[in-house]
Amino acid sequence: MRFKFKAKDKKNKIQSGVVDAISKELAVQVLQENDLNAILIERETGDSPLSQYLHKSWEKVGKKDLLVFFRQFHALISSKVPVVYSLRAIGDQTEHKYLSSLIKDIANDVEDGTTFSEALGRYPDVFPKVVTSVINAGEVSGNLEEAIKHVAESTEKNYRITAKIRGALIYPAFILTAALIVGFLSVVIIVPKLTLIIKDLNAEVPWYTHMVIGIGDFMQAYWWAVLVVIFGFIIAVAYYVKTEAGHKEWDKIQLELPIIGKLFRYLYLTKFANNFVVILDGGVPIVQSLNIVAEVVNNSIYQGIILRCADEVKTGGNISTVLAQSDYIPGIVTKMVIVGEKTGKISESLGSVGNFYEQEMDEMIKNLSVLIEPVLIVGLGLGVAFLAFSIILPIYNVVQNF
Repeated sequence: MRFKFKAKDKKNKIQSGVVDAISKELAVQVLQENDLNAILIERETGDSPLSQYLHKSWEKVGKKDLLVFFRQFHALISSKVPVVYSLRAIGDQTEHKYLSSLIKDIANDVEDGTTFSEALGRYPDVFPKVVTSVINAGEVSGNLEEAIKHVAESTEKNYRITAKIRGALIYPAFILTAALIVGFLSVVIIVPKLTLIIKDLNAEVPWYTHMVIGIGDFMQAYWWAVLVVIFGFIIAVAYYVKTEAGHKEWDKIQLELPIIGKLFRYLYLTKFANNFVVILDGGVPIVQSLNIVAEVVNNSIYQGIILRCADEVKTGGNISTVLAQSDYIPGIVTKMVIVGEKTGKISESLGSVGNFYEQEMDEMIKNLSVLIEPVLIVGLGLGVAFLAFSIILPIYNVVQNF
């Protein structure tokens, strides 16, 4: 155990620090042997519950943070460093305040006799069930090092996949947002000033110019109401998506979107295959593995498919039977699973599925980046051309007639 202390030295100067000892009494004895008089000594723990809550609110533990933690932990464990010492070493050097506090608390729990998987399981919002299940299986089988390795590899794959999807969508999202902001400001500020010239000239203009003039006048007078409606709509949609019915609806919409829907399907198939392989290889029974993966996949459509697979296996059936009945599972996946079930190498078959769809995702992301840019440029060009024909061309024609 580690104890924080304040003590006086021979010159009555206050010293503070941390001492390692198996009990408080031995900690006091260690201080006395170093000519220190203990004033205050208490066991070192993570932050207080209030401090942890504040850190949790401001600093969410992301996949990258978990990836670094499990990589470091596996490196120490494989070097035969005891679990508690490994956790304390990582907790001391982790810059993420909330995660550092959790790691120190986990180290204290393990030191008090709690298993590592149980200690992790107390923080389900940070450590997914797939992690605790694999580690628990490793503890039961006496192969914790291999279980940590599986978890580190799984965390790295999940982080890499999520980062790819995020990277593919950030660029078009940024361009579209910028275009909408510029368009809004143009309609509110620039268009009314240009249309004012047309009004002053009292010239005949086409219907589409009248439409632009009307929109410009309305936006100039009620731009604040339009913003309220837009933000209200966004908040309402976000709230609805958080409800159970809304979440299911959004999960379905994701998979039906043109182009991007296919990318999301590949994402969930890759998550399913990769995590299922990790859990199975970690020694978790197949039905329990399917139930855990259903939580990890994070899509209600695929979650339902996987849970039906678990029910089918419980009754003595095959996973491939359920997969073959779903429109969201490609035929190649079903065939690979059938081969795995027949040969008894389901883990290897699904590993190949995961690798295949990860490569397909890479190709789609590359093509998406190449395709989106010209589409956005053409869209913006058409918008500018419409404004030019609706406003600038009529002004030019009227000026020519004078």
